[in-house]
Amino acid sequence: MAFDYPIMLDLNGVPVLVVGGGRVALRKVEGLVNAHADVTVVAPSVVAGIADLPVRVVRRAYEPGDLDAIRLVITATDDRAVNAAVAADATARGIWANSADDPTNCTFPLPAVARDGAVTVAVGTGGSSPALASHLRAEIEGWLTEIGAAAAAVTLAAQRADLRAQGVSTESIDWAGRVSAALRQRP
Repeated sequence: MAFDYPIMLDLNGVPVLVVGGGRVALRKVEGLVNAHADVTVVAPSVVAGIADLPVRVVRRAYEPGDLDAIRLVITATDDRAVNAAVAADATARGIWANSADDPTNCTFPLPAVARDGAVTVAVGTGGSSPALASHLRAEIEGWLTEIGAAAAAVTLAAQRADLRAQGVSTESIDWAGRVSAALRQRP
């Protein structure tokens, strides 16, 4: 399966379902909570970390009705049949689905993400090598910190806002030059 079109989503308040309650589900739920999604977890049992997060927890097996009003679903169970059933139900309803470490049951893969302030870099392998994506993410995190990406983003955002407030189109600006200058000015 080819996953060739990367996007970043605003999940603020978006209803998301996570099916599964183990350590992998915990990592997915933490990311969704950080994105301010409205998360419901369905699993017969959940690890302590999930119960400590601001999410709804339904302690039972998945049922197709769990997808009512959901816009995105992630499965993170050890049972490939459950993951496949959830993905099939979601796909039939036009809901985006990700199944952890199971690209055949995904309509989108989750990348490894590096963040430094407003700068986000996503590394994807189409689900073929999560370990490689994680390794590259770690390298990129170090590089982003080293170059001062967060400070540069703040500087560039302020410049862009000032230009727009003056009614100046930002499309013809030499942003590459401004990026270089902002990175050279870091403390």
